[in-house]
Amino acid sequence: MGKNEINQRESSEVSNLSLTFFEVDMTSITSESMATFSEVALKTSTSDELLSVIIPCYNEEERIYKNLQECLYTFRLMGMPFEIIAVNDGSTDNTFQEMTRLAIANHELVPVTYGRNAGKGYALRVGAMRAMGNMIMFMDADLEIHPRQTPLFIREMRRTKADIVIGSKRHPQSLVIYPKKREVLSWGYHVLVKIVFDLELSDTQPGFKLLKRDVLEKELSQIRANRYAFDLELLVNAKADGYKIVEAPIELNFNRPEGGRIGFGSVNNIFKETLGIYFRYRKRARRKAQTSTVPSKDQDLPSP
Repeated sequence: MGKNEINQRESSEVSNLSLTFFEVDMTSITSESMATFSEVALKTSTSDELLSVIIPCYNEEERIYKNLQECLYTFRLMGMPFEIIAVNDGSTDNTFQEMTRLAIANHELVPVTYGRNAGKGYALRVGAMRAMGNMIMFMDADLEIHPRQTPLFIREMRRTKADIVIGSKRHPQSLVIYPKKREVLSWGYHVLVKIVFDLELSDTQPGFKLLKRDVLEKELSQIRANRYAFDLELLVNAKADGYKIVEAPIELNFNRPEGGRIGFGSVNNIFKETLGIYFRYRKRARRKAQTSTVPSKDQDLPSP
């Protein structure tokens, strides 16, 4: 189906369709709900190969209609069942209206919204609660990493038997167009993460990630970061739990003006979130070490 056909179908069917969207009560998102977020969806999902694409959106009214349209076109060409869950992260513009306008004639698109901005990580949590697929893709709304790269990630997951496949700007096969300011910030954060967490990954921050459903189910209940450090905490915890993480090459074409939303002024908040992850990581490691030293019921206790 071509891009023009999507427009034609929207205009011809809009009067005959009703739209269902999900409005989330933010007070209902708890650690307990994260642990069981997909119980109903697992029972109702009938496809072994359903791909759920979660796209957090904040103040994207100028591009979100066109970009979601591009996603629909691209995933339809892939030929596998999919759903796109577009999560409006408390936008103050017409982002949600643009999402719903496109969703009226495209059943694969599921708009989700809530009232105030809570962060990219929070939006991904909420999207995960609605996801029905056995494979879950995270993707940024700006399409700086185009969805046509998804088949490569799926092939890598199958070939390597990975639990998580992440895009890396520093993969030797990656093609990256990136402003100098962002390059400096990204490299500095990479060095910090390497020193603090000893994470054997060259890049944790690109929004393009593919995860197995059961892995995401387990890890979401342990994540507390709601904004830019969400990706890091997900990967740190997944590594600690023994999941296999594989990096894949990406093509990244940076398209936001003035170096994007993450600037030097955001560094302080990112550092605070990262520090919180470190303390939680250390606490978890100590707890795990203590548990491993406690004799099991089948072990003989030492003689007094």
